[in-house]
Amino acid sequence: MAAPLPNAKGPPTAGIDPLSSLAPVTLIIGGARSGKSKHGEALIEDCRAGDGAKPLYIATAEAGDGEMAARIRQHKRRRADRWETLEEPLEIARALEANGRPDRAILVDCLTLWLSNLMGKGRDIAAETARLLEALDNLEGPVVLIANEVGLGIVPEGALAREFRDQAGTLNQAVARRAERVVFIAAGLPMTIKDAAPRGAVMGLRAIGGGPSA
Repeated sequence: MAAPLPNAKGPPTAGIDPLSSLAPVTLIIGGARSGKSKHGEALIEDCRAGDGAKPLYIATAEAGDGEMAARIRQHKRRRADRWETLEEPLEIARALEANGRPDRAILVDCLTLWLSNLMGKGRDIAAETARLLEALDNLEGPVVLIANEVGLGIVPEGALAREFRDQAGTLNQAVARRAERVVFIAAGLPMTIKDAAPRGAVMGLRAIGGGPSA
């Protein structure tokens, strides 16, 4: 097992990887209730952060109805007090820029709800995607992003639903191109479909200005 970060408190803990074992940018994608969020949380919780820093959970969901409110409560109970939480339905690029640190990881859950929020506000999706990619390029610590794969089912009947599906597919492709690691989740089982980041190379990639992988 790799050594802990130099500023980590206490002795190495068996079975826990250092924070640097995460790729700079990881995208976890899959269908509804496939286990995406659980896998993303586990990836980060299995890592040892410097100075005991709690990971940051950037939540894009808004409690627009009782069902969504219940889902948000369920996620909060699962994370308990092991995480810091920032609720940000729109400005996730700004949130990443303000909160990225080398000594903690960030989880963004999820890009698909973020897209829905943007469309609901009439925002320029291409411009917002570009802002997100720029923030990912300049982030000082590792980030894990969650997204839904919405293009595997039937063609939606409504024009708005078709536009949302198409925008989600375009966003997922853009983030997947930028990410060093992409994991597809099916029935709770992770399948790595892209891995362009050597383990333990997070800060090294940042130091040499590592950019998007082809």
